[in-house]
Amino acid sequence: MALFGKSTPRLQPELNDAGLGRICKKIQRPPAMPDARDFLVEFAEQFIEEAGIDWDRRWHRVSVMAETSMESGFDRSWLSRRPNSANALVLNAWTEGLRVRHGESAGELPSAVQRCHQAGAARPHDPLPLVALIGLLRLLRSPQRQVELVWRETVRRDPWNREAHLQMLGYFSEAEFGGPGLAREFVEVQRARMPADAPAAALELTAAVEAFHRATSKDQLNAILGDLWWRRPNAQGVLDRGVELAARPDFLQHAAAAADLNVLAYALVQAGRVPDASPVFRLLGSTVVPWPWNWQGDSVEEFTRWRARARRSAALR
Repeated sequence: MALFGKSTPRLQPELNDAGLGRICKKIQRPPAMPDARDFLVEFAEQFIEEAGIDWDRRWHRVSVMAETSMESGFDRSWLSRRPNSANALVLNAWTEGLRVRHGESAGELPSAVQRCHQAGAARPHDPLPLVALIGLLRLLRSPQRQVELVWRETVRRDPWNREAHLQMLGYFSEAEFGGPGLAREFVEVQRARMPADAPAAALELTAAVEAFHRATSKDQLNAILGDLWWRRPNAQGVLDRGVELAARPDFLQHAAAAADLNVLAYALVQAGRVPDASPVFRLLGSTVVPWPWNWQGDSVEEFTRWRARARRSAALR
């Protein structure tokens, strides 16, 4: 378990996957020599395959590698060398979607969709091509029936896939295709069926933080009203369940657990429950992810400031 003050907080997209951090450093600055690039492609392929059918771990590796590939173009380099690799197809498709979300042209999206279908056909048991496809269909504003067909097949392959649940949460939001209450209904249905230790267990918490952000927009009146948001019984229940889950040593073992713990720590401090956030920060150590800390400023600065307050509150207990 990490302890306060042992290291400086920093953004760590790889979370607890040290091997992923090492390979992303190589992807960020791919070697110029063709033979060296071939070696890096082979290394990346083997690294993803090491996760076996741990789909949660595989997606974490692919998604973080995609973030790194956006500027370096490693995804395109890999695909050009191995056009039939399901891993290369999914990585490229997801990276192209990320590029669009960061302002690039959407011209590559139809081809990215086809790559998801190609990867899915090559690996009919693998949910990752379908997870990527849901994200692309959202960008293309595809019909609800089409998205839900892909969703159903995704959860048939991997019932509690974290990213798939988060993608559908975004899809059902009022900003996209959802009407009032549709995202909340989706969360409630999933929570009623979901095991407490599922990789998607933080779906409810994520939805609550997103709702909190909508309630605390830049408008001053909304910000004042937002102070009361977490005092509602439903919101308190979400936090209570998160605190209980984080305290169980046999839970939160999925690949992105540290990202979910960041969300929990943020929600607790925003709700004024800084003492409850203290053990969560202790679990996190120095691991910071951008969202949701970046809602109010620099992610690392916000994390560091609140971790210090949590440290002081722990000392007073």
